[in-house]
Amino acid sequence: MSKKTNSKKELLPKQREELFITLKHRFEKNMNRHKGLEWDKVKAKLEAPASNQDEKLWSLNEMERTGGEPDVVSLDKKTGEYIFYDCSAESPAGRRSFCYDRQALDSRKENKPKDSAMDVAEAMGIEILTEERYRELQKLGKFDAKTSSWVKTPSEIRKLGGATFCDFRYGTVFVYHNGAESYYAARGFRGSLRI
Repeated sequence: MSKKTNSKKELLPKQREELFITLKHRFEKNMNRHKGLEWDKVKAKLEAPASNQDEKLWSLNEMERTGGEPDVVSLDKKTGEYIFYDCSAESPAGRRSFCYDRQALDSRKENKPKDSAMDVAEAMGIEILTEERYRELQKLGKFDAKTSSWVKTPSEIRKLGGATFCDFRYGTVFVYHNGAESYYAARGFRGSLRI
């Protein structure tokens, strides 16, 4: 994948072509993640003209560029949108060592991380997985066996200074908490995108 992106949040034709090749290969290699879905229909949706289509494809490419290995996990039959999740075996390598959100980042006086998970997700145009979506992802394979991923934290917990994260150990999804300002080299975040 090309590391260079456009500041306008749109892909160059070559980047778009590379992204589609990568997504098709991943789709065909992991059919268990999207039973009943067809690549040709997914690709047609990705290529369909829409007011924010360029930004959506840019966001999908950002998921790929930062190590998320996005893949289609379902189709929302009400909206007709395909839902992509980060499906990398471990938490995306290009999105680790972040604290939870801007408030947590601003509260650190020393040894600040370079950014926060919520800010990076927003800049990428994706949503951090909720605990429920994280559990859905784990039904499609084994993810985060060596790493962990921040998940969207309930407001009651966040108001008290905490944030939640998940991982997969001993055949089980575990949900934990930390101070929102904490960050670790083995903790990133996973996102979702609707197209």
